[in-house]
Amino acid sequence: MQIPVFTVDAFTNRPFFGNPAAVCLLENDLDEDLHQKIAMEMKLSETAFIRKLHPEDDFARSSCFGLRWFTPANEVPLCGHATLAAAAVLFLVQKNKNSVLTFVTLSGELRARQVEDHIVLDLPLYLTYPQVLQEVEELIKAAVGDMVVQDLRYSPGTKKLLVRLSDAYERSVLEELQVSAQCFLSAEKTGKVKGLILTLKGNSSGKHKGYDFYSRYFAPWYGVLEDPVTGSAHAVLSSYWSEQLGKKEMLGGHIYFLYIFSAEVKAKNASKEISGLYGSYNENAVVKYFENRYLFLFSNPNWKKGF
Repeated sequence: MQIPVFTVDAFTNRPFFGNPAAVCLLENDLDEDLHQKIAMEMKLSETAFIRKLHPEDDFARSSCFGLRWFTPANEVPLCGHATLAAAAVLFLVQKNKNSVLTFVTLSGELRARQVEDHIVLDLPLYLTYPQVLQEVEELIKAAVGDMVVQDLRYSPGTKKLLVRLSDAYERSVLEELQVSAQCFLSAEKTGKVKGLILTLKGNSSGKHKGYDFYSRYFAPWYGVLEDPVTGSAHAVLSSYWSEQLGKKEMLGGHIYFLYIFSAEVKAKNASKEISGLYGSYNENAVVKYFENRYLFLFSNPNWKKGF
């Protein structure tokens, strides 16, 4: 069996930048263990598998497909950048002419649509709840040492722990923080955490004024020590910071080493319609959040094909 495999650089308009994901097109059912073996060999944070739901389906003409995501370690219930990559392969490589594509996933039905030269992706939005420090104290210590933690939240829908550092810290503190994510595996005792978000309130003045919040994301439980940028983490960050700041428009930066991905957030509580833009690497991007869902709009993907 030959399986077409594409590597798509998400959130960028330049090759070898952004957040790469592998995308596999499955003409037929694949043995369960082969999904994981392929993801291990690809060695990317996520490998997406698009599968036909019916024998007569066609990647260029059908509008509904199955979609699964695997890290090198295991299957995950949701991945934003790999979903964007999957939609890009169908729209731009397979030349699928449908205006909207539906993906049947472990997180329900997700929709992607083309708007001019962009792809708009509909994802869930996840709430956070206060987390007792004593339950995860060893994990927090492994992540940030003796740094001051201002707030601690847990998202049961994503199994992510959100750690907000003190507002007294500057962005450089989060950028330069040395994190040994592999240590999280032994430090996490509850069994309920599968991802850790470090976030920091932005500054209204100074060199980096205008950013409302910053973040970094770690998921060693899924074999990903640090992710350049992840849709599922932003599904948590958006709801948290919108509540904390009381704002419907925000500019957020996701830090990965010395690079930063920007997202300008606009939300309207009264509407269930969502629209947004996730732009190029290291450039501003517009994302609108409404009630319990939000959208990424993905532009200018770079992709490579292999077998």
